[in-house]
Amino acid sequence: MVSKNEKMKNKEHYTLLAKLFKYPEEDFIAHVNEIQNFLNEFYPEAGTELKPFSEHIAKCSLDERQELFTKTFDVQPICYLDLGYVMFGEDYKRGAFLLSMQTEQLRIQNDCGTDLPDNICNVLTLMTKSEDEKFVEDLVWRIFIPCVKKMIGEFKSARIDLKMQVLRKMHRAIIQEELNHGNVYRNCFTALLDVLIKDFGEKEFVSEDDTVLTSSHHQSFFNKQTALQTFNHKQNSEAQDFAALQKLD
Repeated sequence: MVSKNEKMKNKEHYTLLAKLFKYPEEDFIAHVNEIQNFLNEFYPEAGTELKPFSEHIAKCSLDERQELFTKTFDVQPICYLDLGYVMFGEDYKRGAFLLSMQTEQLRIQNDCGTDLPDNICNVLTLMTKSEDEKFVEDLVWRIFIPCVKKMIGEFKSARIDLKMQVLRKMHRAIIQEELNHGNVYRNCFTALLDVLIKDFGEKEFVSEDDTVLTSSHHQSFFNKQTALQTFNHKQNSEAQDFAALQKLD
């Protein structure tokens, strides 16, 4: 049996947590139960956070699980699962971040499938497989934790109230459950945030110093005092083109 210390060292639990944010298939309930049991044992506070999601999703059919995922993240999404977009929006820094994540995903030989390299599932896999602890720490502190907090905040926004007004006209059980208790995917993010903070702690950074480091040389793509001064026109164009291509997908 793998001990808690071994799990913390290998960070393999982040690959497990990534399954919460994948499109639900037939085995989704089994994965959720495995995650719930793991959190109950090693991260009890996170387990408490996830429990409403686990209980609700267990009562849903596969179609209802897929519908909930789609209307949360795809159709008029509450929030996006691509960290670069959450962090930087349409700013060209998003393109630079995508290029950085693409490089790192290739380094660990992670097949990102149809998702972008900065998709939350792929970044969780990157955290698990990367052997560069300093890179992972900086990625978590500067990008991941701030993004998860923003994602959680989106579930409280005025957009939810507007969406609820529309959903009140519908009468399916899954919709009524959301009206009563809120979108349970929020609990996935609050549970993940608890695990991240337990494992890595938190650090405060000046807002204009939003950086992410590449593991090879720990150079920032985004530091306004350094990277932007040396980011030449060709690199800038490549980053913008890369981000534009992703918007077309």
